[in-house]
Amino acid sequence: QVQLVESGGGLVQAGGSLRLSCAASGRAFTNYHMGWFRQAPGKERDFVAAISSSGANTYYADSVKGRFTISRDGAKNTVYLQMNSLKPEDTAVYYCAAKAMYSGSHYSTNNYNYWGQGTQVTVTS
Repeated sequence: QVQLVESGGGLVQAGGSLRLSCAASGRAFTNYHMGWFRQAPGKERDFVAAISSSGANTYYADSVKGRFTISRDGAKNTVYLQMNSLKPEDTAVYYCAAKAMYSGSHYSTNNYNYWGQGTQVTVTS
């Protein structure tokens, strides 16, 4: 089992920044690829960013590329999502997720084994 706890969400004006954190506990953190997803009211949960187990490879949705940065700290068992130049359309609940190695695409929610409870991000215009 892997337990994931997100933090860092909040209310911010358009153009501002937030950094989300996801603290992992349980099985070896470095064995898992990590992802961030988001879900706006009435919409499906969408891929935002992912990082490989080693941290060497990162993946982004087109809508956040150049504005968001995913990173991980193995010593702290934590993955981060730095969000800059935020827009009102970034408003959503953001979820951290862990995916076992060799378990398919980074982009699909179906391939992630563990999920956090989510943290709300609200961007005002």
